[in-house]
Amino acid sequence: MNFPKNLKYTQSHEWVRVEGDEAYVGITEFATTSLGDIVFIEIETEGENLDKGESYGTIEAVKTVSDSYMPITGEVIEVNQAVIDDPALVNKDCYGEGWLIKIKLDNVADANDLMDNNAYAEIAKD
Repeated sequence: MNFPKNLKYTQSHEWVRVEGDEAYVGITEFATTSLGDIVFIEIETEGENLDKGESYGTIEAVKTVSDSYMPITGEVIEVNQAVIDDPALVNKDCYGEGWLIKIKLDNVADANDLMDNNAYAEIAKD
């Protein structure tokens, strides 16, 4: 599986790409493989300040529904409308066009608490 080096990762299988005081968030290839074909995404938290670990939305696959969790405390400033319109985009390009939300970070340094690709690869193989 592919876990890009320029991203940070969470135990709940989200990835984070920090750009200044903002970050893009999505789910990892491990998560998309585990979920299977994604058929519906619901994110109604745009404009909300959420704490690390709070659910910002749900992802529905053919056989299951899964919550998606904030990797870092911040405000959801954008939802990727492309994945709302075409949820399969997450399966096709989870690290690129399949990102889910963009957040304004409360504290950029919090990203240092997330895993790098090597640490995440260790938990994703289990």
